[in-house]
Amino acid sequence: MGKALFIVDVQNDFTEGGALGVAGGDAVAEGISQYLADHAGEYDIVIASRDWHDGTGDNGGHFATSGAPDFVETWPVHCVAGTPGADYDPGLSTASITHHVKKGQGKPAYSLFEGVTDDGRTVPDVLDAHGITDVDVTGIATDYCVRASALDAIAHGRHVRVLTSLVAGVASASSETALAELAHAGAELV
Repeated sequence: MGKALFIVDVQNDFTEGGALGVAGGDAVAEGISQYLADHAGEYDIVIASRDWHDGTGDNGGHFATSGAPDFVETWPVHCVAGTPGADYDPGLSTASITHHVKKGQGKPAYSLFEGVTDDGRTVPDVLDAHGITDVDVTGIATDYCVRASALDAIAHGRHVRVLTSLVAGVASASSETALAELAHAGAELV
């Protein structure tokens, strides 16, 4: 029975001042760092994801390149690979991260499960290799990538806890809906 911590998309473009910054993003970064300082030893692995979009094209329709974004299917340009916006928020300590996952390379991707590690492994492969049965989820944004990552962890047979003080969403109503959906799907909200 192994345990993993997911840190979803705690990146400059998703925290205050970023292309798609959410209120409370910097506080989540700092909160996760403090949580890791106190609890990293409780986890067999710590997986952090980052959007890592191509700098050219619309990334499979993900970027609004000919008109205004609808903020549902299309978004402003964000988290372009190798740019400061794609970097982890400076408030996030990365010392305890054991696996870095990049997702959205040329296509839309919300779930951490849609990415690959720096050595090309999928998240299910990493979880299986470490015997992970339990996953705690943190990060940004509650109503999009946190939601998708937690639902995929449940679909892959893991017991999921969402650490609600360590997530931030785009909007309070959609975040509350996402948390309710996760609870209904079997996630524990703590």
